[in-house]
Amino acid sequence: MSKIAVSGKGGVGKTMFSSIVAYLLVDAGQTVYAIDADPNATLAQALGFPLDLARQVVPIVEMEDLIQERTGARPGEYGGYFRLNPRVDDIPARFSVTYRGVHLMQMGNIRGAGAGCACPENTMLRALITHLLLRERETVLMDMVAGLEHLGRGTAAAVDIMFVVVEPGRRSLDVARDIATLAKDLGIPKVWIIANKVRDERDQQFIADNLGEDALEIAGWLPFDEAAIEADMTGRAVYDMAPALVAAVRDVLVRANLIDH
Repeated sequence: MSKIAVSGKGGVGKTMFSSIVAYLLVDAGQTVYAIDADPNATLAQALGFPLDLARQVVPIVEMEDLIQERTGARPGEYGGYFRLNPRVDDIPARFSVTYRGVHLMQMGNIRGAGAGCACPENTMLRALITHLLLRERETVLMDMVAGLEHLGRGTAAAVDIMFVVVEPGRRSLDVARDIATLAKDLGIPKVWIIANKVRDERDQQFIADNLGEDALEIAGWLPFDEAAIEADMTGRAVYDMAPALVAAVRDVLVRANLIDH
């Protein structure tokens, strides 16, 4: 099964895109683990989880008793001894919350990201990500922060494809270039751009002109859609509210050979 990562600057619509991808993969008969790896976790809302069910999704990094049980140290403890390879193989099945066929987990805020922080909670998260990408047999979809802090060289190589979501705007495109460069350096084989919130040909031309020289492949054009805003306001799944967006994302997944026609 596929291992998929989605990244992009905050606010470009990567979580909306991830939620549609998750339901399309379920519709295709796949068992999907959707991993909210963004500290600002909103994937449950984009998936339309009922509020009482969304409240059951506890970030792994906040499960202090579990972290102590598996690593031998309490979260927040520095300088002591703890297990560097804690058991995590049972965590996806035990601690994910399932709705409409999507098994959702939240990672929580990884501390000292990029600074080589060695602490029990970081060790737990990295071990879990490694398991999900290298050993989990099911489809894994990761909604990530822009910096790819959760991925190291050993795990990134297991990602089949990374979608980098952009919108018409220079800051979004600058972040996308940085993400794409890092992803390729880490060994991710396919890095595709998803252009979101495209209102007209002018937006499309702007994105194409500004990414063309970087040889970044634009895999799909998603229209600006008021229905996505309405879905957010009403707490309903974007998948149910925005058929034009769903159709555009389906085309992307077919092109990427992630689902059949």
